[in-house]
Amino acid sequence: MADPVRWPARLALAAVRDGGATRVHARHDGPLRLLKTLYPEGDSVAHAVLVHPPGGLVGGDRLDIDIDVQPGAHLLVTTPAATRFYRASAGEAAQVVQARAGEGARLEWLPQETLAYPACLGRNEVRLQLAPGASLFAAEVLGLGLPAAGRPFDAGRLLQHLEIEGQWLDRGWLDAADAALLDGPCGLAGHRVLGTLAYAQTTALADAETLLADGRELLAGQPLAGATHLAGPHGALLLARVVGDEVEAVALALRRVRALWRARLWGLAGADPRIWAT
Repeated sequence: MADPVRWPARLALAAVRDGGATRVHARHDGPLRLLKTLYPEGDSVAHAVLVHPPGGLVGGDRLDIDIDVQPGAHLLVTTPAATRFYRASAGEAAQVVQARAGEGARLEWLPQETLAYPACLGRNEVRLQLAPGASLFAAEVLGLGLPAAGRPFDAGRLLQHLEIEGQWLDRGWLDAADAALLDGPCGLAGHRVLGTLAYAQTTALADAETLLADGRELLAGQPLAGATHLAGPHGALLLARVVGDEVEAVALALRRVRALWRARLWGLAGADPRIWAT
């Protein structure tokens, strides 16, 4: 029998192109909502700030986020604080994101970090779809445990699922009991922070090697880092990954790469969302 949902919350966002502007409409049910929509880059790019006032997920909680970026619109979605999966006491907690970018649309899924507390049991799932001519950036930074507070990730499990339909699927359980994954040389090698940045479009990517080389230069100095290019029948993907010891350092490294790629690919400055500085 499935675990009962203790405190469900749903949020649906629709970004619509209105002349040269992107307008955002939201519907919510439960403690998850659109805090505000900002336009620091002008009316064409909407920055949607999502908040979950309880501050984290415990066993039995479920957050469902549905994002529809309609043709020609440009939506950046972020959060002002980390997503926290707390110790489980009543079953599994889940955050499930479904997002679609319509023809010629641009989507940026850029939440703050996810923190897996000791003894959590959770699922963090993001599924993204691109229509012809659409493109997106997606970033995820995961911290296991609270090492600065002396609370290692010595119990618990978290499923990380990041999917760009037809182009990329990264899915796996991070289990505190899996020493080969957490401490082995083919896994996290004793580190407890994992960061991923993906850029995807539905057409071939020009000058991918230059983008990779410049991105790798920005990742230099991280304990484990790399970048790659994948091409297939559904388009092209740039991927940067960082494994480290501090959430802030990993997040900053990926922000630098995003800023570079965003400027080169979209001709837009890569400034961080304003809400991150407040």
